[in-house]
Amino acid sequence: MMKNTAKGFTLIELLVALFVFAILAVTAYRGLNAVTQTRAHIDLETRKWQALERFFARLDGETAQALQRPVRTATGALAPAWSGTPSATGSLEDVQLAFTRNGGFDADGTPLPPQRIGYRLRLDKLELLRWTALDSAPYNVPSVDVLVENVSEFNVRHLTSRMTWEKQWPPAIADATLPKGMEVELVLKSGEKLTRFFSLQ
Repeated sequence: MMKNTAKGFTLIELLVALFVFAILAVTAYRGLNAVTQTRAHIDLETRKWQALERFFARLDGETAQALQRPVRTATGALAPAWSGTPSATGSLEDVQLAFTRNGGFDADGTPLPPQRIGYRLRLDKLELLRWTALDSAPYNVPSVDVLVENVSEFNVRHLTSRMTWEKQWPPAIADATLPKGMEVELVLKSGEKLTRFFSLQ
């Protein structure tokens, strides 16, 4: 009769195996966590740059359709067709850039009426304001859409017919109804600075 000489693991061997397995598990978790965080960061960056690209594309298309059409404000005052100021005062309807644009066409090809739109930086968010009618009344409150978040500066300069840059429009020295061009600078909270130029005439 043969004697069974098979042996099991000792307690020390089991403890060593468990220790090695724990090290491998922690290493694998850290690697997976790093990959997950990297992917989340890349997704966040992708969404940020996509929002910026959409903003500049929208602004390019809208400024190309600017009209020389002044508007009446809610107080009855006449506002210029193109209006620019370095900073908004903080009221809900105040904007840094406002102009009248061609309304385009609907799905059936019917021309739409001109539209008044505005841009401003408010609470670190770049916002688009749209009025339902050109000539405002007290009840004509604009709709507000957030275009880009985490923006620290929104700076606009306007090119005059004398080929000089002005932060305010209309400029102190009388000029054409619309500027010849515009420079837009965005400074993000993350530190990036983006500058774009738009030709208007």
